Amino acid sequence: MPTLHEEVLDKLGPLIISGALAPGSKLNLEWVQQEFGVSRTVARDAVQVLASMRLVTSRRRTGVTVLPKDEWDFYDRTVIRWRLDGPERGTQLHQLSQLRTAIEPPAAALAARYADGRQRDRIVELGTAMESAGAAGDLTTFLEHDIAYHRLLLEASGNVMFAGLAYVVEEVLRGRTLHHLMPPQPKPEARRLHLVVAEAVAGRESEVARAAMTAICVEVTDEMGQLDGNGAPAS
Repeated sequence: MPTLHEEVLDKLGPLIISGALAPGSKLNLEWVQQEFGVSRTVARDAVQVLASMRLVTSRRRTGVTVLPKDEWDFYDRTVIRWRLDGPERGTQLHQLSQLRTAIEPPAAALAARYADGRQRDRIVELGTAMESAGAAGDLTTFLEHDIAYHRLLLEASGNVMFAGLAYVVEEVLRGRTLHHLMPPQPKPEARRLHLVVAEAVAGRESEVARAAMTAICVEVTDEMGQLDGNGAPAS
């Protein structure tokens, strides 16, 4: 169950992301208290979290000021989620997919070189499970296997910088499903490519893993690039 300050954040943050509270807007704790019916302590906690995301700045004499978009922490998990729920969903999904294209193919190649035995076995298990769930049209199960698959791939790369971005990939995958941008049954070709990557990692075939993961990421990026700013298929 969300805390009071989390409830305030989930209302106040999207107002900033959507532009309803424009850059330069001035807030104060009294307004937050009255607007959301919370105590000063809760209001202060919410503002501090927003400041940590660089959505606002809080100074003693000037109060709380909404920051322009170029100041935001775009890698913050909650900011990612709010943007996916906001009016620039399509743009956000496309940009996140471009990021995946930059990091996942080399991560797959590294995983083929450095994964341990348990990781090699597990990636094949997850690829097989994704195939079964996808063929059955079970999107809920498919999503959880898909998230675990990509997280493991990034962790198995041995590069902590890649592994540290696993949450970004998770938000992309969850966002596509939550906003109904996945087909009712995941595409057979995409499922096959996930198995190819898994088997290449298991077989220590770095370039095969890289090429197959590139194909997965490019297909998704192209698909996301065809959405309009709100995340609907462009006409």
